[in-house]
Amino acid sequence: MIRTARRACRFVLFLVAMNVKCPTCKRVGDWFAGPSGPFCSRRCKLVDLGKWFSEEHAISDPLRPEHLEKFAELPPGEHLDKGE
Repeated sequence: MIRTARRACRFVLFLVAMNVKCPTCKRVGDWFAGPSGPFCSRRCKLVDLGKWFSEEHAISDPLRPEHLEKFAELPPGEHLDKGE
């Protein structure tokens, strides 16, 4: 449990320190630190959402059980264990 928590903390620190490209405009910055992360702005976030609504972005194949097999051995997260 402690090892998993440490690993999660390292991953979060990695994401915070990481510069990423905005998926919409491709500008590079520390977008995860802002309220619109991984997008650089609210505008880019809404442009991307519009592409999903107009079906310009789409998931090509529905998920099947074999897609999830590699994740079966992962321990559940604390937030997932709550029955609410």
